Amino acid sequence: MQLQYFEADAPVLEIVEALRQDGAVAVKELAPRSVVDDVASDLRAQFDAEGTYAQCEFNGFKTLRLSSILARSHASAELIGHDRLLEIIDPILLPNCTNYRIGSTTGVEILPGERAQVPHSDGDIYPARIAGLEWQVSAMWALTEFTKENGATRVAIGSHKNLVDGRFKADEMIQSPMPRGSVLIYLGSTVHGGGENRSSAPRMGLVNTYSLGWLRQEVNQYLAVPRSVIEGHSEKIQRLLGYQTHGPYLGKYPDQPDGGWYLGNEAGRGKVYGK
Repeated sequence: MQLQYFEADAPVLEIVEALRQDGAVAVKELAPRSVVDDVASDLRAQFDAEGTYAQCEFNGFKTLRLSSILARSHASAELIGHDRLLEIIDPILLPNCTNYRIGSTTGVEILPGERAQVPHSDGDIYPARIAGLEWQVSAMWALTEFTKENGATRVAIGSHKNLVDGRFKADEMIQSPMPRGSVLIYLGSTVHGGGENRSSAPRMGLVNTYSLGWLRQEVNQYLAVPRSVIEGHSEKIQRLLGYQTHGPYLGKYPDQPDGGWYLGNEAGRGKVYGK
């Protein structure tokens, strides 16, 4: 089993086909390095000040984490709302929803000496599985170079096809080394985990999940990202955060007409934004 890598300008349908087949793909250098460096710079001091809050047996004791990244880095919106990324996610999620939205945004920095993370599936936060339906898609951006030595994410190719018990062999886990600015895209049902950092330097990533619009989001974005910050983001990002209805009624705000959205206006009505 091998992870398939694609150039940034590869046909979207080819990437989507590989994602459906294997459960994970990597797109090389999809984002400008200047943007990636801006995000990494925005998060550096915050990792140092707050990053240990989520340390535990599952997350690791030598891994730093930050949540609600859109509240911490304005530049992160260029990765989270990257048009090419959303074009890849659209065919996976939009057949089963009117629009999709951000489930979580998490900065992850694996420090030297960290062990490999316990393999898991992000979609397991939802207590059911249905053949042929993905609850969400995840995207791990490399904010620094990902190597086999510094803890590049491990994935179990094909593990999304096992609806019975999710079992897989340990040797089926493969790593995803990739240059800074690249993104690993994997289905919510795909088994994966952070790698062991055997190097002398940390590796930093930004992982975002996108869930079907009629599901409860993993993180309550309306509380996690202050209103003053949300208003500074684009309409696309506001909609991805959940400031829109799903269909005419689900999530409706009383003072808005059918299809309206809380932070929007009449000009924004009628658009379908998974993106």
